[in-house]
Amino acid sequence: MLAQIKSSAVYGIDAYLVDVEVYLSKGLPSFSIVGLPDASVRESKDRVVSAVRNSGFNFPTGHVTVNLAPADIKKEGVAFDLPVAVGIVCAQGRLNKERANDFCFIGELALDGKLRPVKGVLPMVLGLKKSHALKNIVVPDNNAKEASMVEGLNVYAAKNLTQVVNFINGQEELTPFKQSKKDLDSESCVYDVDFSEIKGQQFARRAVEIACAGGHNVLMIGPPGSGKTMLAKRIPTILPPLVYEEAIETTRLHSVAGLLPRDKGLITERPFRSPHHTISDIALIGGGTYPKPGEVSLAQNGVLFLDEFTEFHRDVLEVLRQPMEDRRVTISRAKNTLTFPANFMLIGTMNPC
Repeated sequence: MLAQIKSSAVYGIDAYLVDVEVYLSKGLPSFSIVGLPDASVRESKDRVVSAVRNSGFNFPTGHVTVNLAPADIKKEGVAFDLPVAVGIVCAQGRLNKERANDFCFIGELALDGKLRPVKGVLPMVLGLKKSHALKNIVVPDNNAKEASMVEGLNVYAAKNLTQVVNFINGQEELTPFKQSKKDLDSESCVYDVDFSEIKGQQFARRAVEIACAGGHNVLMIGPPGSGKTMLAKRIPTILPPLVYEEAIETTRLHSVAGLLPRDKGLITERPFRSPHHTISDIALIGGGTYPKPGEVSLAQNGVLFLDEFTEFHRDVLEVLRQPMEDRRVTISRAKNTLTFPANFMLIGTMNPC
């Protein structure tokens, strides 16, 4: 039996559709996943087997082959757990195949069949909408708020594998999770600090206010304890509130990095990133085996604060030049080239000597 389930994956900060093909054949019991899976995808075999059995379904006794197409792109992450499990149930004839073809499935499975949240859901939903391929998506309930920020799609929040199968078979009703961009206006920006708390420092306050109005970078020089870090931490509180498009862009970057709070569907505060001076150039700019956004991209539409500016390595400071000019970072690898946004306000502090 053959089943084909739709899913999605992220490369960089952009998503693409993945066809999860499951084929059941006779032979000795085995379970193989092909399509350039990484270690986390290969390890999903044990999670899927336990989740399927603990959800009340029989796991095939023969050979199970799972193909993740397109097979020439490296797959990573745990978001394929749910589509693989759904594909196995579907290939056994226990799932409405025609109805399942209208849905995209994303989620990590626990050993008991519960769905756990995954990172990168917002880019996946944005990619699904851009492709016009499907209008229905099933995600873990903890990711529903994030996924529902994209209008025009039906987002269904599920708690476990059994609920997903019953929903596709029409035995259980799930209503689309609704949340629009109007909710952004109702969520007020709450900061732990505020610029109004600063007393004195008239010259520095005036300089910071002008810099914020024009989006300029600032270098503050002064002896320890003069208030440089105190001023820098309060800069986001006087920047204009994020508009919807900026909030989506910022949230997408934090979602890919796994930094989006589970109780928030959208980031409404201006980011404030303050990396330690021992940071590497790759961590600052972005990259890695599977390229991820760095601190300059996580500070998109916000503030990048470099405390003790002269303590940073020279090569780290040198790589800042192009992102500060172009407002984006281009990372080239052997097989692909990725571009991350990097529109930030740089604040540096240092001692006079």
